[in-house]
Parts: sequence; structure tokens; C-alpha cells
Amino acid sequence: MFVHRLRAVFLGKKCELPHKQSVFIAGWGEPSDKQHNFSFNTKKETILYDPDFDRTDRKILAFLQEHGRASNLELAEAAGLSPAQCHRRHRRLEEAGFIARYETRLAPARLDLHVVAFILVAMEKGHIRDLSKFTNVVIDMPEVLECYSITGDYDFVMKVIARDLKGLSRFLIDKLMRLPGVDGVRSSVCLDEFKCTSALPLPE
Repeated sequence: MFVHRLRAVFLGKKCELPHKQSVFIAGWGEPSDKQHNFSFNTKKETILYDPDFDRTDRKILAFLQEHGRASNLELAEAAGLSPAQCHRRHRRLEEAGFIARYETRLAPARLDLHVVAFILVAMEKGHIRDLSKFTNVVIDMPEVLECYSITGDYDFVMKVIARDLKGLSRFLIDKLMRLPGVDGVRSSVCLDEFKCTSALPLPE
């Protein structure tokens, strides 16, 4: 039987700020005698803040992060709300963008996937136009679980999963190194896993 669970990924709500506006932010919807004054000098500055986000919302999100398949009744009991109140809050959190999506996490070993590696990718100088081609191809590669552009000597870091070391080698040589603009790669194979979670820290 495949071991799986649903997880919820949370995002903050963006608020555009007028030019040179001062913003007073209290602690995530809770009463506070400490306020912080932030002045911005650009029209494009944004903050992640929702004045309606409170402790009960945090309880709902925290429970959903660990119990993605929870029923509304179970969620209401965890948050200390009536089912109707919980349903309204849950829907508001979804509409406000705090919950990005729901997904099922499978057990890699049951799918015969036993090797996880982190790979650093360096692009050739002068191949700026190839960056979009590279990212578009990488997005469609099922072996790539995560990929980020980074600072430093390398341009990208990605998390890759494979059946075994031979499968990882084939991915590197036959797929990744053949992408346009790739100058070199450096891989580190994970020996053991101590923590793997998508749960985000929530303010107390």
C-alpha cells in the first residue's frame, strides 16, 4: 500500500504600497502595543501582510499542513470553531492565497526511487538567451523535484530523484549536460534523510 499524505503550501497576501508611504504592522492580526514603521522609497515595494489573519487562522493552517485530508469537522475541532465558522475561514484562507494547492506525497521507496541528489549547474558565459530554454526544459523533467536560480559560482541548484546511481548518471549525461548553454555540473548524492517537509513555520 502506498504511503501518502496531502500537504498544503501557504503563501502570503501581497499588498501594493503607494510611493513613500509609511506602513504600520502589528503582529499578524493580534493586538500588540509594538508597531513597526516601515518607509519605502519605491512604488514597487510590497509586503506580505493580511490584517484579518489571526491565531485561529494559524491553527487551521498548521493543522492542514499535517492533515491535508482532514474533514471540515476535524478541522473545526482542531481550531475550536463550529463547522460553519471553520468552513468560512477555510474558504477565506484559500481565496486570500494562503493555501497555494493541495497535493499527495508518495513514498519514493515504494516506487523504486532510492537516490536523491543535489546538482549545481553552471551555464556558459554569454548564453543568457539559453536560460529560458533551460528552465522551460527543466520544468518538464520528472526527475527534477525542485530547481532554483542562485548566486555564486553556479547558476542553478536542483534536487533530483532517480532509481539508482546508474539512473542518476544517465540523467546527468544524457539529459542535463545536453541542454543548451550548460557548461558544467556538480552533484552531491544524499546518504540519508533526516528531515523532509513542506510545512512552513507559522508565527506564534
